[in-house]
Parts: sequence; structure tokens; C-alpha cells
Amino acid sequence: MFAKETNKLESFLGANSNFKGELSLKGTLRIDGQVDGSLDADCVILSESAVVKGEIKAKKIIVGGKVEGNLRAQELVEIKSKGKVWGDIFAHTLAVVEGGEFNGKVEMKKEVGKVIELELRSQETS
Repeated sequence: MFAKETNKLESFLGANSNFKGELSLKGTLRIDGQVDGSLDADCVILSESAVVKGEIKAKKIIVGGKVEGNLRAQELVEIKSKGKVWGDIFAHTLAVVEGGEFNGKVEMKKEVGKVIELELRSQETS
């Protein structure tokens, strides 16, 4: 899945945990409990038991549980087979595994490649 990044799980919210507020951190965050607020991390992984009510911002977001709120990913949003999302998704790539649920709108924008014009110079021969 995201082998390099998820191997370095820096932060974890357990299944019997409830968090209210804004959480911002570097690295990978795994949620098994409930969050009422916003999350901002490099990578956010929601297990099947996770419930989030609020916005999630990350490079990559993997949803195995339930989200009521917008997802803003710089790269990828993946909704697993038991994942449910009620909100809008803003990402470069969206993957929904069979069985995953999504209700909202999707906005996918790719960065426009920059064209660099090279000036051709003819070589003069003597």
C-alpha cells in the first residue's frame, strides 16, 4: 500500500479513545478511535473501527472506517471496502475499493506540467 510511509507509524489513537479538537502532526497517524475535529498529517490511516467527524488534510488518506467531513489530499484518497465517506474529496487520485461508500463531490486537479522552451543555437563552422 504505502510501504515506506506506513512502516514509520509515528502517532496512534486507540480504539477506546475519543479526541475533540484540532490535531496537527508530521508523519503517519493511525486512528482506531473517534475524532470530533480536524486532522492534519503527512499520512492518515483510519481503521475499520475509526469514526471521524471533521476535515482531514494529508498527502495520503486511507479510509477503512467512517468519515463525516471533507478530505483534502495532496496525492491520494483511498476508500477501503468497509470505508464510508460523507463529504467532499479534493485529491489528485481517488481509489474506491468494491464495497466502499462515498457520498459527496470529487475535485481532482493535476498539476499542469511546466514547459521550458529551449533556445536552439546553430553551431557555426569555420
